[in-house]
Amino acid sequence: MDMVTEVRAFNRFYTEVIGVLGAGMHDSPYSLTEARVLFELGSRPSAEVADVRELLGLDPGYLSRILSRFEADGLAARERSPEDGRRQVVALTDRGRETYRMLDERAAESVGAMLSALSAEDRRRLVGAMAAIRGLLDPGERREAYVIRPPRPGELGWVVHRHGVLYAEEYGWGEEFEALVARIVADYAGDHDPKREALWIAEAGGVPAGCVFCVRKDDETAQLRLLLVEPSARGMGIGRHLVDECLNFARQAGYRRIILWTRDPLTAARRIYLGAGFELVEEQPGEESGIPLTNQIYARDL
Repeated sequence: MDMVTEVRAFNRFYTEVIGVLGAGMHDSPYSLTEARVLFELGSRPSAEVADVRELLGLDPGYLSRILSRFEADGLAARERSPEDGRRQVVALTDRGRETYRMLDERAAESVGAMLSALSAEDRRRLVGAMAAIRGLLDPGERREAYVIRPPRPGELGWVVHRHGVLYAEEYGWGEEFEALVARIVADYAGDHDPKREALWIAEAGGVPAGCVFCVRKDDETAQLRLLLVEPSARGMGIGRHLVDECLNFARQAGYRRIILWTRDPLTAARRIYLGAGFELVEEQPGEESGIPLTNQIYARDL
């Protein structure tokens, strides 16, 4: 199935899931479009009709018929704008606001029932996928909230998987690099001192969006490893927050110095490291998957 067909199939499926193919939205006498207009009017004291039309992308005649129905049902009232007599202002009546609250409650109940049928992990996956769709199709809607937390079961595998996928897509690095990441993660999982070593996961939209490790190099030196931020979450400050978390932990664990190993194509990561006070102390020519590059060591005192 090609991508266009997949998107169209999803649209049909989700339209059925939210129940908009029935005669009324949430067992009301109002269609999906009418309910959208009610929701928009219910979120503000009043609105210019032209603004509602532009916001919802409605035909002027169609919106006028919807508002006429609302007026006939006692839900809304229109009047001329006091600032510009050529424009109309519409507001919900008390009855209209009661109808809006009823639809809002039924919408919340409907979504709650859908989510209750899923496990906690599946709920996180669903909400994360929805946030990803919004962020990709309308970057202005991307949520800026995220949390930094310890890993959950299964997320060590996520670290290896996402490093393998992203570095292959963005830099052309292959199986040898993924195997290196797997060894680093396996070493951490198999034998680490939680007082002196740690892993953090950044979560945005209910799903992992980044990671970083702090591991022991020697008694006085920590090493920052495997910093990663998902493309969909870049620009939110996650990378810098993860590095700060690592630095704070290393200080509290008693290390006096911290180092990291990186490569010259990773320019975004390098900006984060330099901004956090790291300095380049060593570099050597190297290669990855047949691609020439420069290996770099950065360090800073704690």
